[in-house]
Amino acid sequence: MATEPHEHTRTYFLGMLARELELRGMSVTLKRSPPSLRVSDPEAAMFSETLDCVPLAEGWFYRWSWGDLVERVEDPAKAADRILRVFGG
Repeated sequence: MATEPHEHTRTYFLGMLARELELRGMSVTLKRSPPSLRVSDPEAAMFSETLDCVPLAEGWFYRWSWGDLVERVEDPAKAADRILRVFGG
């Protein structure tokens, strides 16, 4: 089974974000196919969100499931901070 050329890149970038979110106390699950990151607050597991990352003309970006961009992948710490704000943290 062939993989999309960007799948390994997406998995790498999402792994960096997963680490930052775990350091901030969030629960994360990295899904490999298609590459995505399931994020939840362990204290409010009912609220969860899925993120992915996409290549655009300006570079790679983390993206919410509804399509809005979170942050450039070069700054996973800043992306994690923005995600926590949405979660109310």
